[in-house]
Amino acid sequence: LLGIADRVGARKRRLGQLTTPHAVVYGLAQALALVPGVSRSGGTITAGLFMGYEHPAAARYAFLLAIPAVFGSGLYELSKTLTRTCTAATSCTPEIFTGLETAIATVVAFGVGLAVISFFMRYIAHRSFLPFVIYRKLSALCFILLAA
Repeated sequence: LLGIADRVGARKRRLGQLTTPHAVVYGLAQALALVPGVSRSGGTITAGLFMGYEHPAAARYAFLLAIPAVFGSGLYELSKTLTRTCTAATSCTPEIFTGLETAIATVVAFGVGLAVISFFMRYIAHRSFLPFVIYRKLSALCFILLAA
């Protein structure tokens, strides 16, 4: 779908032209990530391209939508590590990582994520999504071959 959207999308709209109905479509596309194998950012970028947004606008909005989910997930994992209690009535497995290690991993992941997004935004401003389409097709083929 990303490949089709990349080819047929009008690429005329900018992020400032986002309307409420378009935001709802973006949200529904993000919700499709609940389906196994659907990428959250890939789904939202595809929706944006189908709605006629430029490559950078579609990608930027997809990444902006990720901020609350990723930040919330990191805080949740950190809070689980810091507030873990065990009682005799509940089964309690030992944590693999300490709160400090989880916090450091979160900060490192945030920094690497920003660097990758920065590179991706510069790349996609002048090129198509074709390499990502090829990657998805090859990964699906590998999965099929490994399952056989």
